[in-house]
Parts: sequence; structure tokens; C-alpha cells
Amino acid sequence: LSSQKKFEEIKKANQAAAKKLVEDQFSSSSEDDDEDAEVKQGKILAKTFTIYTSQTDGDVSDLERTRQYVNEAFQSGAMTCLICIASVKRNQAVWSCCGCFCIFHLVCIQKWARDSLFLVSSPLTDDDFGKKDYPWPCPKCRFEYKRSETPSRYYCYCGKVENPTVDPWLVPHSCGQICEREFKPPCGHKCLLLCHPGPCPPCPKMVTTTCHCKKAKAVPRRCSAKEWSCRLPCGRTLLCGQHACENPCHAGDCQPCPRVSKQRCICGRQTAERLCASPQWQCDQVCGKRLPCGNHTCEQVCHAGPCGDCPRSGKRSCPCGKSKFTLPCTEDVPTCGDSCDKVLECGIHKCSQRCHRGPCEICRQEVEKQCRCGKHTKRMPCHKPYLCETKCTKIRDCQKHQCRRKCCSGNCPPCDQVCGRTLGCRNHKCPSGCHRGSCNPCPEIVDVKCSCGKTVIKVPCGRERTIKPPKCKQLCSRPPTCHHSTQEKHYCHFGRCPPCRQSCQKTLACGHLCPVPCHDEALVKQTGLHQSAGPWEQPSEPAFIQTALPCPPCEVPIPVECLGQHEVSPLPCHSANPYSCKRFCGRLLDCQNHTCMRECHPVTQLNTAADGKKAGPECSQCEEECTKPRPPGCPHRCVLPCHPGDCPSCLQMLKIKCHCKLSVLYIECLKLTGADLKEKELLVSCRNQCPKELPCGHRCKEICHSGSCPLNCSQKVKLRCLCKRLKKEIQCSKIQEGQASLECDALCKELKRKASEMKEAEAKAAIEEEKRRQQAELEAFENRLKGRRKNKRRKDEVEVEQSAWQKYKNLIVLPLLGVAVVMVAWLMVYNE
Repeated sequence: LSSQKKFEEIKKANQAAAKKLVEDQFSSSSEDDDEDAEVKQGKILAKTFTIYTSQTDGDVSDLERTRQYVNEAFQSGAMTCLICIASVKRNQAVWSCCGCFCIFHLVCIQKWARDSLFLVSSPLTDDDFGKKDYPWPCPKCRFEYKRSETPSRYYCYCGKVENPTVDPWLVPHSCGQICEREFKPPCGHKCLLLCHPGPCPPCPKMVTTTCHCKKAKAVPRRCSAKEWSCRLPCGRTLLCGQHACENPCHAGDCQPCPRVSKQRCICGRQTAERLCASPQWQCDQVCGKRLPCGNHTCEQVCHAGPCGDCPRSGKRSCPCGKSKFTLPCTEDVPTCGDSCDKVLECGIHKCSQRCHRGPCEICRQEVEKQCRCGKHTKRMPCHKPYLCETKCTKIRDCQKHQCRRKCCSGNCPPCDQVCGRTLGCRNHKCPSGCHRGSCNPCPEIVDVKCSCGKTVIKVPCGRERTIKPPKCKQLCSRPPTCHHSTQEKHYCHFGRCPPCRQSCQKTLACGHLCPVPCHDEALVKQTGLHQSAGPWEQPSEPAFIQTALPCPPCEVPIPVECLGQHEVSPLPCHSANPYSCKRFCGRLLDCQNHTCMRECHPVTQLNTAADGKKAGPECSQCEEECTKPRPPGCPHRCVLPCHPGDCPSCLQMLKIKCHCKLSVLYIECLKLTGADLKEKELLVSCRNQCPKELPCGHRCKEICHSGSCPLNCSQKVKLRCLCKRLKKEIQCSKIQEGQASLECDALCKELKRKASEMKEAEAKAAIEEEKRRQQAELEAFENRLKGRRKNKRRKDEVEVEQSAWQKYKNLIVLPLLGVAVVMVAWLMVYNE
């Protein structure tokens, strides 16, 4: 089980890795990633050119060639090694040619240099080998390098840093320092860019210089453009010596004089109009002047100066050159009669004829001749070459083909066949002559185009299969594949256009336009196409097909009234039918008191719009009792069922109590509810005296009545003074109102003073009695302690004689306290 589980985990991991690899390989990068890469590349370029632009006032028009090389360094696959036809990566050691600035892998260029030197030096003999330092060429521009210049180490572009580190924020294979290479042509200044591929830009330094003709005042200019023209006429004297140069101020020598003038030839016989720049010219006439000998004329064509001596004067040799004669110029030199003895064309034999004029004959002697290859001999005339029919079997310098030349001398010529091997690009064959070693890189440049063909990048032949197509900024021009006349604007691309996201806008059956996104090419998952043979078979990936889907139901909101006409709600067009709003019907029933309690339902309109709120035949019938409000005071219900209009009068008897709640009265409900306040007061009264008590405690004197009893009590009551000795009869209402009072006289005050003195005496006597009692208790306690001693002394019995107060105090104090409590209670009641 554990091994099976582990196998399943490994299987899932491998499937996920394979799926990711396929997605990364075939899925095009998103626009966001491309935009991020472009932003990053722009930042690095700006940083690289910062110093140059800051010292040249932002003039970057001379940087286009260098910028092209730097852009290629960033483009995926643009930097390609022409030897191995592979991309040059950031972390690989490279070498750059100083002639064409093409970049190669370091190991590739080292192998190329070794092979080139071997091919050049292989035809040499052992004696010649190593005596001459043969160069090796660049694979692209054929710029020659010495053997000692073969690269052995990896340097940055400017050559300062060995093995530069990989920095994502620098140009690949750059050290990030200022270049400082000498400009070409040298001007004394150095490059100000950061370490970069390609040629250095023109020198941006400012120098003060004058124009070509030296007439204008010296002005400050760029060092790379220090030679300038003031556009004024040059004015320098031309070679003709007569005219001045009329061209604008220019560099170098003046052009030949463009004017035409009449000039004589060298001999002076003819005159012709010719360019002033070529005053000397020859006519086609022979001189014809008499030579000093007087016998011959000069045979030279138009010439200057004297004609010279006669060419037949002085000592002359015979044709063979053995004898010399001094003869007049009018006589020819005779032959000497000796043998000619000039070496013939064969270079071996001499002419056997006598001294003669004209060329010697061909050599006709028969000799034993050996063929050129040295394998055969034959006797034949010396002037004829001897070539045998034997074909050379030596291998030519290509080390592939035989010489196959008839009668070869051994120094076989180079192979004249075409190499024909397929180059590294896999598209072309080598057009060079048959050779040893690796073929040169394919020189062809291939255009890699976008889908529309308007954006093109040039890459070495063979890289078009692996490099990504350029990102085109042109809009896609393909016709739409859906029913729309135009498609959404998007950039040029390969493969199918993205799904149309425009609104469908087809006319639906209801007349509205379909608002959903276009669904003419929707991806639909196919199911049930493949039935697995068993649980061991792996489930296949779901298949999707592109098909046109029907328009969805119309969702346009349509105002629809509910069945009971309670509300108007927006419903989707496809379901815009009358509906129930789930409310109660609410229409007024025939009883005119209740409404229909059924859920919203259709109602048939009977009459005009005025009856819009009345119940129809579909509404429920009222089965309730009459719930109309009764007259005030009537507790009975209406005897009729729920009905329209007013209820009939109530004829029942009411059993109610009178105002004083002591008697029960029977009264007709109609009389009671129809009476006013005064009549109701009389009907409910029992005609007896009110049994209620007034606040003063007396009974109300009024007849049975409603509400509170009157407060003016007429009962007579007795009024006493504070000490309760004096009394007087007064009406109760005056006492309640505080209009009557009874003051104590002088006798009352005297009795009050004596009572207070008696209280003080009793209090003092009580204090003294308490002290005696405590003293007696103390002495009794001390006596008990003495009796407990070991000597058991007898206690002296001391009898304390009680005083009269101690004997009779209870009989006096208790009655006095009772009288005091009663007086205090009466005062409290009286004050209230």
C-alpha cells in the first residue's frame, strides 16, 4: 500500500510538471509581463545613456546604432552565436569582435580560431610550419586576428573587468562602469557611456574649430562634427591657375575647374574647346618633322619638345646579335651568316638556322619525354607536351575527394567541388568550395514577422524556429468570425482571435436586443463521448468544442401589474406575466366593513373605474359578526351579522350600581347611552345619603352622587387646649381650615411647671438609687472572693438597711411614666 501510494504521488507530480512545461512553452506571455519587461529595459537603457546625454544636452540622435546593439542584448534570442546557432545567455562567457561587434560564445570562438589556424597551416611542410604567424578570421566580418590574439579569458565589453558578475539591472555581460574606450577615428577623447556592446557613439565633446575654408570665425562644435562648412564660396585658386573655386566651403582639395576654354594640343597644331582642368592634350596626328639625319621623319604622335636622333643612326647589331655594324641610316643591317643560337621556347635547345630576321621556329627535335606525373616516358617532338591518361588518386586538401586529374604532377589543386553540407541553420547548404573542418556560419539574415507582417525583426538564419515573434503594436486586421460587422480592437497576434466580448445585439422574439456578450463561439464541454473500459483506465481530459449558443431569455425589465392591481413591479421580459404579489386582496366586501383576506388573485371588473376597490365575484364572502363600534356606554354587541349601514338601537336592560356602590339599579341601555351628563347623574343615583367618609372622619351629608364628596364638613366637634384642661365646640370645617384654636391660660402653665419639677426630682432619685445598687453588688462580690480562701474565714454579714425611696420607688415611678406617655400621644394626635 505504501509503495502504491508513493507511486501515485510521483505520478501526479510528473503530470503537473509536464502540464506546466507545456503551458510555459506554448502560452504567449501576457501583455502585463511584456509591459513590465519593456519598462525595465527602458530604465536600464536610460541609466546606460545618462552620462552621455547629460554631457551632450540630451542629444541622443547619434546613439541609434549603439542603442540597436543594446536592444538586441535584451531581446530574447536576438543575441545569437553564429558558430553554434544558439542564444547567448546572461551567465555565459562571450567574446565580441572589434570589427563587426558580433558576439560569440567564448568556447565557440576558441574552437573556431584553433580550427582556422590548423586549416591554414596544414598544407605547409615541416620545414615551413611555425615560421609564419598565420591569422584567423572573424566568422562574420572576416576581420583577421593574430594567433596571439586568440581569446582565452572572459571580459566585459570595455575590457576592464574579468568575469563580470550577472546583474539584472545592467546590460548583459557589462561591468556597469564607464566605457572609456578611445573613439574611432581617434580624437583624444574617450567614450562616456556605461560598458556597452556595439560601437561607441560619436564623440560628444565640445571643441572650438573653424570651417574648411578658414574664413568664418571659430565656433564651439561637437568633436564628432568639428569639420563644418560656412556655405560661403571657397575662393581658392584652381589647378588651371586662372579661375577660383566657386563651390561652397568644402573639405579636401577643390574639384577640377568646370569651365571650358580653347586650348592647343601639345604639338600646337590643333585647337579645341576643352575643360580648363585638363589643359594638356594630344591630337592624333603623327609629328612628321625631319629628323637630324635629313632622311627620315619623326613617327611619334603629337609630342612636346625636340624629336630626338634618328633611331637608325649609330652602331647596330645583326638579328642574332653576334655582329655589329656602323652603317648609314639609309641602309639595313645585313645578316652575319653565322648560326642563330637563340634559345627556343622549350628552353633546352637552340635555333640551328643561320642568322635571320623574325622569330625562330618551334623546336622540332625528338626527345625522350617523361609525363607530368612521372609514371610514363615517350619519344616525341620537344615542342609537344606529354600528358599520360593516368588519373591522380591523391586526396585533395578537403580530405574527402580524389584529385582525378590526368597526369597530375603531385601538387594537386584545391578541391573545385562545392561543399554542399547542411549548415547549422538547417535551411541552406554550404556554398563554399569543399573544405575541411566546420563550415562557416550561414550568412543569411531571416526576417521574423508578426502575424500581419508589419513588424519585422532580423535574426540569423536558423533562429526563426526558436525565437518569439515580435510584439506587434498594429491592430488585428482579421475579419470577425461572429455575426458582428467589426471586432473589438486588439493587437496583432498568432492563433485564433480572443473571444468577442461585444454585446450580442441580436433581436429577440420579444423585440428587444440581446445584451449579453457575444456567444457565437462559446466553448462547450463535451461529456459522455468516451466510456472507460475499467477502473484501471485513466480518465481523459474533458474535450471542449466551439459552438454557437442560443440567446438567453430576455432580461429587460418590463413593468407588470399584479393580479390584484396592488403594485407594478419590473419583471424580466421572458416572464412578464401577471403574478400574485402575495399580499391580501384588500378589496372592500359587500358588508362595507371588511376587506378580502385572500392572497392576491384576479378580480373581474364589474362596472367603471370607480368600482376599482370593490370586491368582485372571486373575492371571499364576509362571515364575521358585526364589529361596528357601539354607542358610548353600550356593552352589548349588534344582534345582526356584519352588515352595511348603522346598527339598530339597543333594547337590553343594564344592571349597574349607583354612585355609592351600595344599591343595584336596572336601566334601559338606550336611555342610559342617549342621556346627557346631568340625566346620567340622576339615573345612576339611588337617592340615599352618601356613605363615604370625609377626610375629617365624618360621613358625607349629600345624597348619592358621583365624584368626590365636598370638603366643607358641618359637624360640631370639641376643641381642647394643649394641656387638655380647657374645651370648646366649633364647626369641623373651620378646624380643618385652621381658623379656630384654644390657648392655655395661667393655671395650665403653673400645672405644667410643677409637673416638670417632679420629673427632675424623680430623675435624680433614680440616679442615686442606681449608685447604691452598684455599691451593694460590689461589696457582695468582694465577700464571695474572701470566702474562697484556704483559711475559710467567716464572712461578716453586713445587712444594709433600705431607704424609703428604695422601698416605694416602683409604686411612684410607674404611674408617672404612664401619665407622661398618654400626654405625649394626645399631643401628637392633636397636632396632626
